[in-house]
Amino acid sequence: MKTPQIETWTGEFGREYTDRNALDVAQLDAFFAKNYGVTRTVLNQEFLSAIPKDARILEVGCNMGNQLLLLEGMGFSNLHGIEIQAYALEKAQTRLHGATLKEATAFDIPYPDSYFDLVFTSGVLIHVAPQDLPRAVSEIHRCTRSHIWGLEYHSKESTEVNYRGHEQLLWKMDYPKFYLEQFNDLELVKSRLLPYLENANTDSMYLLRKKANVAQAN
Repeated sequence: MKTPQIETWTGEFGREYTDRNALDVAQLDAFFAKNYGVTRTVLNQEFLSAIPKDARILEVGCNMGNQLLLLEGMGFSNLHGIEIQAYALEKAQTRLHGATLKEATAFDIPYPDSYFDLVFTSGVLIHVAPQDLPRAVSEIHRCTRSHIWGLEYHSKESTEVNYRGHEQLLWKMDYPKFYLEQFNDLELVKSRLLPYLENANTDSMYLLRKKANVAQAN
C-alpha cells in the first residue's frame, strides 16, 4: 500500500527528518525533559514496569532506532523494528546490534498473528491519514499477543496540523480512544497526558492490553 505520506517520508523530506533526529539516549531524555518536564526513561519505566525484559517487542516506524536504543539500555533483549525509509533503516542497523530490523510499513507488518508481546509507535500514527488509520491499527492489533503502547500527539477531536509547510502530513487525535472504538477486546491499562512546557500542545502516552490475555499478562 503506497500513500502520499509514505512517498513524502521515503524521499528527501524523510531523510532530513532522520538527520535532524539523530539522538543518543542522553539527548533523547534531555529532549523529553525540556518538552514535558519528565524524561523518556522515566516514562518508559512508568508504563513498562510489568513487561518482562525478554518480552518480544516491535516498534512500528523505528526510524534510526532512538526508542529501541533506550529500551535496549533498560535491559529489554528481544527487540524488533520496522521502518519505511531505507536511509533511516541503514543508520538504525549501525546503532542496534541486538535488534531485528526490517523495511516494511504499518499497513503490512511482516510477522504472524500474535507474534509479539508488545507493539508500539512513537510519533508515527500522527503521520497516517485518518482514512488509512484503521488499516494501520488493525495490523498492530493483529500481530500483538497482549500489549499496544504508544506516544502520539493528542487532541479530543481529529485535527490536521500543518507540518513544516506541508498539508496532509500530520494529524492529532485521541489515539487510545480510537483503538478502543476499533477493537472490543482491548482495555486501557494506563494513559498520561503530557502537556508541553513551552506551548499549548499536548501529547499522550498510553498502554492498552487485549482482555483475553489479562490473566496471562499479570
